[in-house]
Amino acid sequence: MPDRREIAVEGEVAVVTYENAESGFRVVKIDVPERRDRLTVVGLFPRVVVGSRVRVRGVPEVNRDHGEQLRATSVIELAPTTLGGVEKYLGSGLIKGIGGVTAQRIVKHFGLATLKVLEEEPHRLREVPGLGRARADQLIASWNEQRALRDVMVFLQAHGASVHLAARIFKRYGPKAVSVVSGDPYRLAIDVWGIGFRTADRIASELGIAKDSPHRMQAALLQTLRDATEAGHCYLLADDLTARAARLLELEPNAEDAPSAALLDALEEALATTVTGGYVVAEEPDSLVRVRAGRSLRTAAIYEARMYETETRLAARLATLATSETAALAGFAGAVERFERETGTVLADEQRLAVERAAGCPLLVVTGGPGVGKTTIVKAILSVFERAGVVTRLAAPTGRAAKRMSEATGRASATLHRLLEFDPKTGAFKRDAKRPVDASAIVVDESSMVDVWMADALTQAVAEGARLVLVGDVDQLPSVGPGSVLRDAIGSGVVPCVRLVKIFRQAERSLIVQNAHRINAGEAPAVPEKGDPTADFFMMERRDADEARGVIVDLVTRHIPRRFGLDPVRDIQVLTPMNRGAAGTAVLNEALQAALNPSGPGLARGKVTFRAGDKVMQLRNDYDKNVYNGDVGVVASVDEQADALVVRFDDGSADAREVAYDGRALDELALAYACTVHKSQGSEYPAVVLPLLTSHFVMLSKNLVYTAVTRGKRLVVLVADPRALQIALAEQRREDRQTRLSSRIRAASERGAHGRPGDEAGAPG
Repeated sequence: MPDRREIAVEGEVAVVTYENAESGFRVVKIDVPERRDRLTVVGLFPRVVVGSRVRVRGVPEVNRDHGEQLRATSVIELAPTTLGGVEKYLGSGLIKGIGGVTAQRIVKHFGLATLKVLEEEPHRLREVPGLGRARADQLIASWNEQRALRDVMVFLQAHGASVHLAARIFKRYGPKAVSVVSGDPYRLAIDVWGIGFRTADRIASELGIAKDSPHRMQAALLQTLRDATEAGHCYLLADDLTARAARLLELEPNAEDAPSAALLDALEEALATTVTGGYVVAEEPDSLVRVRAGRSLRTAAIYEARMYETETRLAARLATLATSETAALAGFAGAVERFERETGTVLADEQRLAVERAAGCPLLVVTGGPGVGKTTIVKAILSVFERAGVVTRLAAPTGRAAKRMSEATGRASATLHRLLEFDPKTGAFKRDAKRPVDASAIVVDESSMVDVWMADALTQAVAEGARLVLVGDVDQLPSVGPGSVLRDAIGSGVVPCVRLVKIFRQAERSLIVQNAHRINAGEAPAVPEKGDPTADFFMMERRDADEARGVIVDLVTRHIPRRFGLDPVRDIQVLTPMNRGAAGTAVLNEALQAALNPSGPGLARGKVTFRAGDKVMQLRNDYDKNVYNGDVGVVASVDEQADALVVRFDDGSADAREVAYDGRALDELALAYACTVHKSQGSEYPAVVLPLLTSHFVMLSKNLVYTAVTRGKRLVVLVADPRALQIALAEQRREDRQTRLSSRIRAASERGAHGRPGDEAGAPG
């Protein structure tokens, strides 16, 4: 048996047998002087390449299948000492642009001083015959990047970051990564997607930041606020904020116990510091008045500073638009009559009211459920605007919604990002208050999807004197992002709103439409008569989650495609209330992938393997790639050797594109055969399959079921436990979100009515 004590050896990397870029686990074989056989080194360590010299510390062991090996505790790369070693090292692919021939040229010119020259005087690569200045400059940049990455990787791994994590940190900060992380490791949780507070906290601990450090507590408070924003809230009450932050800090000996008074006092002190520093804003619990210095914060409403500024600015702009005086468009009655005559449509009274208000108000909300004629109203409004010479732009939050709007109206429609000309280089919109959208009117569909951030950007870019019409279904779940803008705008009582309730005759024939309204009213959905060939809504009773999952797989893979001629990947979407559980997205995706796409080249990330042909969803806004949270595509190709894949996002709009993902970015993707109801907002599918089980209890509500049902265009199938459906229909709550937008709109309107300056709502008197 080998000695179990740690030993150190030096040698040259001869073979890289295996490496997992995500975990950093590698198996390499090295040539060690005075040793006949190559030594196998296994463990978690940075990438090394063939030809590099390494010093390895580790514990010898004997593997039953692979024999003697060294379990590495550290691997440090050393400079090669022979011309052949240097040449092999440079030509290994470690440095982008340097292959075997180029490496040979460089080593021939500099000899054993090659690596010293590259380290200290990389500009001298321009001296190498045959390179050319442009190519030399390219290689210099590649070397500098590789050197910076190596330094950062060594530092980060020495302080508890995995290889995969270190690579992502380097991608975010570049050569400054060491100084940034050393100065404030908690920035990682803010700046680097996929790194939460706990990971940043572990690195902070390695750097010597104490568990009871005020800086750590402030970081926990800010992280808790950001987590709340991810969940849709604009603020948290201070006592809730500190309780959540205490759980995040995990300072209590028993996680089930309430946080100690001492910890809460310390967190309140840390919160006061963040207020003083301007990182957060505190308001009185029952008013928009800012909490003055020295006052207790325990009952205050706490906003992250940027969120406070955004909600305040949005409220002021909505109030201004809602209360501005605008002359009604001339020729309204004649334009409506002409529209009715040309389209063979007779507008109902509430529809005519909506068109009339759009012609006379600078801001209007039109809301209603399926089958109430929202599309007809949009077309009528466009006709009236067009005949009055009003230049109008159409937009929607997603590419799919924009495409549907364009198909319904016969006019061009864009995503809001495109309308506002988002610039990925700056992370900002080019269209704003100083350079508004070039239009006299903007009509936005699926407005329930618009969160506070986007609503602020949109309203600021509405030109003075222009009109804004927001069309959407306020009874759906609120936006994925923070706030509930459409609901709050209506609830303010300041923003003009027309609510459509009349279901038109053609839509009445659809059980999807009928049942959506029944569900919204808290009534049980109707089921079709047996054998009805026109039926578009079905219910299948299942109580057991495993049995329900089997039924869903059968529906998606065999029954629906065979009976309705729909493609199981492209046309059928499984929606579920939750990510976790036996009928959550994770388990359903695993089962559906096994049935629809079980084999072929793939890349594994955690428990998920992505294969060519898989339906996937983007999980975050990635402005560099021009893909956004909720975008759905299909894996077009997989390159296992390069640890990369390509996804085609094709919603039939002008935004269709192919996007490459390397191994570091794969956690931005999830399988999307099944997704949550929340993630489906703004989308429409030919067929929807929805499980509703008692295990979904915490998420069950009628507006969740209503939202899911209204996503189906041709077919909706509920696989439901009757008890779960009953719970959902009886649940009167909406998805409550902590937001003060309604109150701010009213306050801003009152200030305007009294002629007071438009200061920020709640500014201290």
